[in-house]
Amino acid sequence: MQLEIGKIYTGKVKGITQYGAFVDIDGGGSGMVHISEIANTFVNEIRDHLTENQEVKVKVIGVNEAGKVSLSIKKAVDTPAPTQKPKRQNDNRKARPNIYEPKKTIPQSEMTFEDMMSHFKQSSEERICDIKRNTDRKNKTRRK
Repeated sequence: MQLEIGKIYTGKVKGITQYGAFVDIDGGGSGMVHISEIANTFVNEIRDHLTENQEVKVKVIGVNEAGKVSLSIKKAVDTPAPTQKPKRQNDNRKARPNIYEPKKTIPQSEMTFEDMMSHFKQSSEERICDIKRNTDRKNKTRRK
């Protein structure tokens, strides 16, 4: 039986090593589940997650030129989509203004190249001064 990449099969764990587990797939064929493909969490010891002769669902993620089959348990398990955190209703914090946003006094379509350059120079100098000021505060030093 030819295993299809991306398809989910049921199989039995036949052997466990330090780097992964070997699984015999029902209907013929076998492959290896690498330690990084066992669970969505860090796996230090494979035997904490799998035992021999345990039935598992595996997804075929690759077949190399030699015919070795790469399997994944964590990709075969349907994981729910991450939920968004609910917004707090009593959020009294004020939004921080973006101080690096250019101040538009003249519409940009009417600005000449020289106006744009002078505006750029001014805003970049302000940013550099802010960075230096913040760095000096963090280092608790004063410029002399």
